[in-house]
Amino acid sequence: MRIEMDKYTACVWPRLEPFLIGVLPATPPSKLSMHYLRKMACYVRTRDGCFPRLGWHMWRHIACGKLQLAEELAWLYFETFDLLMPRSAEQRLEWAEALSQCHTPKELDRQRCKLSVDTLQFLLFLYLQQLNRISLRTSLIGEEWPSPRSRSPSSSSERDTKISSQNKNWDDQAHLSFVQTHLSELLELLVEPGQLSSSGQVLRDSQLTSDALESLSLLLEGSVSHSRTVHPIHKLLSRSPLQSQAGFSKLSRSYSLQQFQGFLHQGLCLNPFGISTCSESGKKLAWALQVEGTLKKAKIFRNTHMAPPGSRLLLMSQVCKQTLAKDSEKLNNANIKLHCCSEAFIYLLSPLRSMTLDKCRNSTVVLGPVGTSVHIQSCENVRVVCVAGRLTVGGSSHCTIHALTPTRPLLFPGNVSLTLGPFHTHYPTLEDHMASVGLAVVPNLWDQPLLFGAEGSATDTGCYRFQPPSEFYPLVIPFQMEGDNCEVPWGLPADYQKAVESREKTIEDWQKTVKEAHLNKVQRRQFQALVEQKFHEWLLETGQRQELDSLLPPALTPSTSVDHWPSSHTSNSGPTVFKEQPPEQAMGRVPTVC
Repeated sequence: MRIEMDKYTACVWPRLEPFLIGVLPATPPSKLSMHYLRKMACYVRTRDGCFPRLGWHMWRHIACGKLQLAEELAWLYFETFDLLMPRSAEQRLEWAEALSQCHTPKELDRQRCKLSVDTLQFLLFLYLQQLNRISLRTSLIGEEWPSPRSRSPSSSSERDTKISSQNKNWDDQAHLSFVQTHLSELLELLVEPGQLSSSGQVLRDSQLTSDALESLSLLLEGSVSHSRTVHPIHKLLSRSPLQSQAGFSKLSRSYSLQQFQGFLHQGLCLNPFGISTCSESGKKLAWALQVEGTLKKAKIFRNTHMAPPGSRLLLMSQVCKQTLAKDSEKLNNANIKLHCCSEAFIYLLSPLRSMTLDKCRNSTVVLGPVGTSVHIQSCENVRVVCVAGRLTVGGSSHCTIHALTPTRPLLFPGNVSLTLGPFHTHYPTLEDHMASVGLAVVPNLWDQPLLFGAEGSATDTGCYRFQPPSEFYPLVIPFQMEGDNCEVPWGLPADYQKAVESREKTIEDWQKTVKEAHLNKVQRRQFQALVEQKFHEWLLETGQRQELDSLLPPALTPSTSVDHWPSSHTSNSGPTVFKEQPPEQAMGRVPTVC
């Protein structure tokens, strides 16, 4: 619905990123219900060092001392909120540098205490965690402390697994419904304590300050008239006609809470840049090269040509039995979702905002640096290679993840047989891309996963293992690109580097043995044929043949699509495409005997 005021027409909608990046895709602890957040909202306004900025020291006191959360869980929420904030790449690199200089827990805590967040926005952020709760009604009226008799561990685990596989982080319809349903409580968290009754209820004549309205811009944005310019809610209401409609008083410099709430209820609408609109009217993408029979169901849409920062989306669905590679400004800082892709090899080598893999299987996904989060959900036998601000995995099985990340990988319920390994590839512009999104090579916490349960961290480590060095092989990206980066950033961990060097020595010894055998031409030819035969048998047995074959560019076929998506071949249809290497360089050299 739209709000009309003279010549102005305003639409207001929930921003995507607080839900997509800020909300953890799991059941939140019961202590983050409205019952406790209401108490926290009063507490922070009456204590020094809590308002208008909340530092780590005081949040830890509230979270651990008042809400009884584990310290690692308290830091998880604090760190996630900071990841959502619009900081420059330089600021994030400076923060990473400071953390990398911390060598003891005391030094680390001292550095963390330098971090602070907007108190009111942080309260809204904590409330948004209710998005993925199965029973919103139970949590929001203030449930009692968890009781062992009220539920069994098995039922809790099953509930958490269900949430992990059915989260609403991408569902813009759910975002709108959530805000519409809980708008009164969201606004209540922003009201000053003096505006509440003795029972904690909002008074009829309560006011909302301009500072509180600015904090609400974390969650809401909109546009005026037919303008395509998007404004945060506090800047949208800088226009006098809309201020009057929203209940602004020039005398008190504040808004009537009742009138402002009515204004929002009338103006709230679906995000015009959300996944629903992108799927229905976004710009369709297609490959200039299409393999017969494999892409009939594939759907790729984007809104990056029209969406404002923070709302740039790209959706790829049902890409099957195909190698797809892209390095383009069209991907820069986009939120990308891969949905139901199978037996695919996907290389997206641009600086990205966020990445979600949902219900993919038997695929390899190699990503450029992801500034915020990479989330793997309900996937099976997927290999993911990424540099990311955060890595999260839920409800997935037999997946292998090679990551470089400054935060602890977050493992939600429902995972089975995950393998974690160090980041093990490079491409020429990788370090430039990392710098552009504020990611450094240290600290790197890929081997310090945190298991997340309904009421905090879990202790069962049976869902994952670290990749043994004996199984470790560096990944070669099979395309030629321009740039200076020619090695894995910061190198490999010692055990893995030793395994690689040992394997390289084995190859050198093999070549030396063959050379010292002094085979004649006929013998060398026969031996070469035997080695190649065994190599091709290995390609078939391991499934590597499919990836190798998909790198061979058959004759290009004309396409009528407006926006081509090049696939592993040279083309003039995109701003930047890859030139392919010979297959033996792509898969690791074909063994030779001379």
